[in-house]
Amino acid sequence: MKLGFLLEGLSILEMRGRKDIEVRGLTNDSRAVQEDYLFVAVRGHEEDGHRYLARAVEGGARAVVVEQAEKEFGDATVIRVPDTRVALPELAARFYGYPTTDMRLIGITGTNGKTTTSYLLESVWREAGIRVGLIGTISYRFGGKSFEAPLTTPDPLELMRIIREMKDAGITDIIMEVSSHSLDQGRTMGFRWSRALFTNFSRDHLDYHSTMAEYFQAKSRLFTSLGGDQGKERAQAIINMDDPKGRILEKMTTMPVVSYGLGEDCMVRAVDIELAVNGVRFSLVTPVGSVPITSSLLGLINVYNILGAAATAYSLDRELEVVARGIEGLASVPGRLQPVQNRKGLSVFVDYAHSPDALEKALQTLKPFVQGRLITVFGCGGDRDKGKRPEMGKLAGELSDLVIVTSDNPRKENPAQIASEIEQGVRDAGLGRIEQNPSGNERGYRIVLDRRTAIQNAISTATDKDVVVIAGKGHERYQIIGNRRVRFDDIEEVERAAS
Repeated sequence: MKLGFLLEGLSILEMRGRKDIEVRGLTNDSRAVQEDYLFVAVRGHEEDGHRYLARAVEGGARAVVVEQAEKEFGDATVIRVPDTRVALPELAARFYGYPTTDMRLIGITGTNGKTTTSYLLESVWREAGIRVGLIGTISYRFGGKSFEAPLTTPDPLELMRIIREMKDAGITDIIMEVSSHSLDQGRTMGFRWSRALFTNFSRDHLDYHSTMAEYFQAKSRLFTSLGGDQGKERAQAIINMDDPKGRILEKMTTMPVVSYGLGEDCMVRAVDIELAVNGVRFSLVTPVGSVPITSSLLGLINVYNILGAAATAYSLDRELEVVARGIEGLASVPGRLQPVQNRKGLSVFVDYAHSPDALEKALQTLKPFVQGRLITVFGCGGDRDKGKRPEMGKLAGELSDLVIVTSDNPRKENPAQIASEIEQGVRDAGLGRIEQNPSGNERGYRIVLDRRTAIQNAISTATDKDVVVIAGKGHERYQIIGNRRVRFDDIEEVERAAS
């Protein structure tokens, strides 16, 4: 692709060099530069691409897009723009031939429930015979292909590349988890969303956003940017009205709203709810009728996830029977209250909960089914929001009989220090410290920094009347220790401990 063609429509302040050169690739990572590439220098949360301009040119970049450049870079063309973060998605879309055109894009945002809701929607869409792709926390997948997801929402270049591949494979609809980071960084800038779905809002990511107000402002961008006709369809917002922030989002969007929740004023709601150890049952009520819903997903939190998916399906005129079959067809979601079969026959669940609200909901979901003790194993990530550590410790202490505080992804922090900050909350909940692995019905907490040993301790002390929750990492198959990713899978560790 000629550089001049790639730059058409871009807001350019200054250009030095030729624009008739051939561009073979586009990147914002100097390490990924190859011969005849265009390098975009983006200022990130921790790094600034402008620091790596010389490296990019040495690596083969024929042109660079910058916000500032005080010197020449050999024969490389220098393009100065007002904001490289804005320029990157525009360039990515043009380079990959505007792949989102004529595709239905469904974006899901919220603190918790995005992944499960996306899986539910995917299952319903498949039941309806629609060729669907999914981009989210666990994986990016379509047409029988699946790729592990390094980010919930990829950066603009990777995102456009994936969508281009999906479109070439005949995918018509894309269901996408949209993180607050991606909204703040403009990774989906220019997307024409068909549907924007809000699940809920609670504390998370305050290491990045600084305040809850900033965090919510980032989330709200999915709805304030929603607008216009998407082909034959008018864009719509799908909002959980039982969450206080839902009422605020309703006022912020200019598009029609489909409300869901348990309240009688919600357009899509659940009545006659039955929560059991093997799943949920309820009657799904919509403006076009009602249908019985049966799902193996657990708890009230999943009633809400199902309602969010059903409300989205209703907004696109999916038949209620198709919706019900699609929901029933999803047996489980990796790392989301996922039951782990084991040789001891223990009730063990692995969950991704790594925020106070998510942990509270996971424990509240399982507590009614506990005949003995609720045993919780969890930690908190390093180099992340420190304020939630005692809060999560207190919740675990209040809702559990035995808490084993362990390591999550400590990153560059001292695991013992993280555990100490969690411990304060556990003690505030009234639990006393136990030095040796407890037996019988002993109640209290332990600190076991090695996660493998912590899981082994929980399994060894559990009885067939107990419920064990391993929280924080869910589907992840690694631990981040320092700068290293070490192979670690909670599910494998449970199976090994219970063998």
